[in-house]
Amino acid sequence: MGLSAPWTKFYKTLASIRTGVILLILVVIFSAAGTIVLQRPASDPGQLEKVYSPTTLLWLDRAGLTDVFHSWWFLSLLALVSMSIVFASLERWPNAWRFYARPYRRTEQHFRAVLPHHKTIPIRDAEVAVEAAERAFRKVGLPSERIVANNEVSLYSEKNRFAVLAVYVIHASLLFIFTGGIIDGLVGYRGFMQVNEGQTTNKFSVRTPKGEMPRQLPFAIRCDEARQENYQDQMKRDTGMRKKYWSKLAVVENGAVTKQKEIVVNDPLVYRGIRLFQASMGQSGALKTAEVAVSTPNTPAQTVPISLGVPVSIGPDTTITLTKFVPDFYIQDNEIFTKSESPNNPALGFVVNKAGQDYKAWIIPAMGNTANVEKLGMTLELKGGTLANFTGLEVSYEPGQWAVWGGCLLMGIGLVIAFYVIHMRFWVTAVHDEKLGLVLWVGGTFNKNKERFEERYEALVEAIVRELKVREPETQLESRIEEQESARETTTVG
Repeated sequence: MGLSAPWTKFYKTLASIRTGVILLILVVIFSAAGTIVLQRPASDPGQLEKVYSPTTLLWLDRAGLTDVFHSWWFLSLLALVSMSIVFASLERWPNAWRFYARPYRRTEQHFRAVLPHHKTIPIRDAEVAVEAAERAFRKVGLPSERIVANNEVSLYSEKNRFAVLAVYVIHASLLFIFTGGIIDGLVGYRGFMQVNEGQTTNKFSVRTPKGEMPRQLPFAIRCDEARQENYQDQMKRDTGMRKKYWSKLAVVENGAVTKQKEIVVNDPLVYRGIRLFQASMGQSGALKTAEVAVSTPNTPAQTVPISLGVPVSIGPDTTITLTKFVPDFYIQDNEIFTKSESPNNPALGFVVNKAGQDYKAWIIPAMGNTANVEKLGMTLELKGGTLANFTGLEVSYEPGQWAVWGGCLLMGIGLVIAFYVIHMRFWVTAVHDEKLGLVLWVGGTFNKNKERFEERYEALVEAIVRELKVREPETQLESRIEEQESARETTTVG
């Protein structure tokens, strides 16, 4: 009993149309803020620091405005709006369903007296007039139903009754959209991963106000090739301006390739609901291939292509292997270490195996392109090399997007029904008029688009008159029509 009063108050508050409108306005405002303020999940590293001052960025992060659609307060707001829609629909559903399931088919005296759109046509026989009206309904394309009560027969016609439920279709569409947004905010993510040609990895990072947060995909991605195409001038020379770029990716799961695709911008690889978009491309600090000339005093020099970690035969019992590539090296304690991944100061480490014995050598281009293996009397000379490209992939997991797109489609259907489908009702019954005697009363009502309804209504009346072949004196008919039309209103009665 103690909880019933607070719950009732909470229910009534959320079921209020005013509350729902206010909450919807807040959702629109904060959604707009999420499109104006740069969002960390979708921004490049350091971009927010360049655009906003440290103080501004600090307050934006604290307020959650740099990641609006994943913030707790925005998801709570979506939940409140969804509850408001559900409560408002439940509050008004019984009356709406009663109106839909049990339409008002039989007219009473008080209803006929206040209905704005109605006309009376003098008749001699009620049954003949009703039959004529039935034929008129068929000719103007309206279904009709005979209603018998108290030995009196009347006609009822209704078109597009489902239009009264358009508001609930729109409510359902909003629930789909907000549910999808909540799901994406709770379990969805957007991050970035960089994969070099020939590399296989499942690691990527998500940008948050606390920095880059490492995450892992449930499968691995291998980049087989990453290329770009530049614009050419009139002389077919490369201008250096990027035209397009693409990557050949393979999904590796449990040691086997399960899917392959060449992706370009706006054509992602989709696997298990995770989308991998082509975001960037460039040259990595990883060596793809190199060419080394090997020579000894007794043999001419031979140039061999070599890849990292792959032994190459240079004699009956001799192989050479590129064991290490350091893109930017420094020396400490007679050891070579990596300073950065940029190929600013590279070093290449080789191992020559002769009859099972290993001999090490380093080629440092900054100090010369050659190295000597003194014990073998061998000289290694670096002839050239190619760095591997990398592909930058945007990783996106949005499991609620199907609900969002379904909601958008459903909203489109609901708006078309709400704005363009007219719910029209017509009644025809024989009654006794104090002045005219026996007349055929023809009435109608609508929920929108007065002009379209009146066009349909006048066509029905004219069809009934033609079927009855009744010709009233023109002055009397015009006088009555003018009197009735002056009393018309645009509101729907009944």
